[in-house]
Amino acid sequence: MTRRGNETANYRPLSPCGLDVGQPKTWVVELEGARKAALETGRTRLIVSALVFAMAFVVIGLRLVDLTLLQSDASAQIATVAPVNTDWRSGRADIVDRNGTVLATTLPTNAVYANPRQIRNPDEVANRLAGALKGVDAERLKSGLSSDRSFTWVRRCLSPRETDAVNRLGIPGVYLQHDECRYHPHDELFSHVIGYTDIDGRGIAGMEKAFEERLRGGRKPLELSLDMRLQHIMAEELEAAMTEFSGIGASGLIMDVDTGEILSMVSLPSFDPDRPGAASDEARFNRATLGVYEVGSVFKIFSTAAALDSGAVSLEDGYDVSKPIRISRFTINDFKPKNRWLSIPEIFLHSSNIGTVHMAMEAGTQAVQNYFGDFGFLERSSLELPETGSPILPAKWREINTMTISYGHGLAVTPVQVVSALSAMVNGGELLKPTLVKRKPGERAVGERVISEQTSAQMRWLMRLVVSEGTGRNAEAPGYAVGGKTGTADKLKASGGYARNNRIASFAGAFPMDDPQYAIFAMVDEPKPTEESYGYATAGWVVAPAIGKIVQRMAPVMGIEPRAMPDKVGPDPLFVPVHLKGRSVASQ
Repeated sequence: MTRRGNETANYRPLSPCGLDVGQPKTWVVELEGARKAALETGRTRLIVSALVFAMAFVVIGLRLVDLTLLQSDASAQIATVAPVNTDWRSGRADIVDRNGTVLATTLPTNAVYANPRQIRNPDEVANRLAGALKGVDAERLKSGLSSDRSFTWVRRCLSPRETDAVNRLGIPGVYLQHDECRYHPHDELFSHVIGYTDIDGRGIAGMEKAFEERLRGGRKPLELSLDMRLQHIMAEELEAAMTEFSGIGASGLIMDVDTGEILSMVSLPSFDPDRPGAASDEARFNRATLGVYEVGSVFKIFSTAAALDSGAVSLEDGYDVSKPIRISRFTINDFKPKNRWLSIPEIFLHSSNIGTVHMAMEAGTQAVQNYFGDFGFLERSSLELPETGSPILPAKWREINTMTISYGHGLAVTPVQVVSALSAMVNGGELLKPTLVKRKPGERAVGERVISEQTSAQMRWLMRLVVSEGTGRNAEAPGYAVGGKTGTADKLKASGGYARNNRIASFAGAFPMDDPQYAIFAMVDEPKPTEESYGYATAGWVVAPAIGKIVQRMAPVMGIEPRAMPDKVGPDPLFVPVHLKGRSVASQ
């Protein structure tokens, strides 16, 4: 085309090569045909691609069916060997203290297992797993992974961190599985009371075993009578006393004297209830309920109460204790002889064996035996725990047995029996059934009367006398009127007789003695003398100070306000029976 001025010459369209492509209409038609051909080609390719993807998904789906429904080798073996135990996995009820603090609960977790047939290098795998999981024995695991079995547990109850560690290892033949495990938030603090469960969550010790049916599949927590705050106090003070005097064990209890509820129960050494298999037999042994001990002069509380309640003696009576008592080949002496006539209060105050024997014989063998039976010392405790010991009794109760038992030798009982009988001595004379289960609000504890209210009042006065002026002075807690009795007894040897250098030091007490609310018993097994105790390892040096500290710490927690008390026990109507008013102890 050429342009001159306003004139335009006729032209034909040319191809890019300069060829004549014909009329414009023909060129448009040919272009439309090319587009249709391109669309058809694209559609065909999409259909082919879709078919390829569909076939791939079909293959994957068939493989999944093969692995699950048709049970391939590995999955079939695992499903057969490790079936889910659905009878307990519906959940296990919590165990809580009297204030609702969780003591034991069930948490969802993971377990790790392996198929030894799929493990190529057992030694390497065992070492890697042992490095990632606490408590896994590499040598033992190597043996399991080297077997011809198709299933072996590596560890159950994994923490989230341990689960992540196993995942990161990425070891073929090692698998994770959902699990449920019992967890104890307070570690060893309640181990002997709570007990523990087996690997499948079934209770095999402690309250876990005693209330297995109630806990399994339950939703409502099991409420115990224990108070976590008091448990902490008791455990800390017992541990301190045991450590200071190099004891091999200790135990302690606190009981509400009006309800029979046990607020604290500690046994040392303790153990981790999450790993009971790692604990020694001694650590798992509950000294508070299963151990039976001769508690020495602590028994003078009960023999004195028997003599007073039977009417055989009164607080105005007394005996000459200047001469030892000889019977057969035995001789009964006093630890610190007074060599004079002592009143009944003085006999109790100075813990005279000779005077106590005279009182017991005045009451008579049959009467003393009957009273000790009423106090619950001649049969096994009815406490809920399955781990309760039976008392060790004389084969035949003779006169010599009455004599020695009156001051704490010849009859072995459990600490829970002592604290139960002790409550009856100070609560007005009613023996209550001890319990570890919280009582319902307003529920009244019904007991059996074992001594009169007057005898109970007399015993409160005598026990207060021991702490204010006697061997229990180190148990004093200013403002809280502690009363009690010390006891130091030589331990029996396996070969017979007593081991003079191995002893049980114990203290049985209550407070406040003008209106007793709590009974406390504590003991240390085989304490050793120290320079600070001037070479003594008796209860007055070993256990009494711990009792004083326990009272000072627990009283504010329980809302008991300190109040002024007389410097010495005297003619105070809170303690002294009417017929003793105006008298002094020295005048008896």
